[in-house]
Amino acid sequence: MAGSILGAGMVAGTSLLLAGLVAAGAAAVEGQRVAAIADGAALAAADAASGAVRGEPCARAAEVAEAQGAVVVSCVLDELIATVSVRASFASFPVAAIARAGPPP
Repeated sequence: MAGSILGAGMVAGTSLLLAGLVAAGAAAVEGQRVAAIADGAALAAADAASGAVRGEPCARAAEVAEAQGAVVVSCVLDELIATVSVRASFASFPVAAIARAGPPP
């Protein structure tokens, strides 16, 4: 009897640990996804600022972010360098990232 209670406890503990690891892994993946969205949005804004593509730079950044399920929080242009901050949510928690793009110095 004591052995089956111990076995059930070990299975429950292992299951809880595994669930926590899966959640942490999923959160890390979502953070990388949002960082990639910020990169794409900053590149789109920098391309528009340089004239490589048509449109207003921050509007282009917003289009790219919204197409991937994120929202542009801020978009700042310093000549041809764009700094874009985006936000998305993961399991009702906010996830944010900032990216900068432009010509090399």
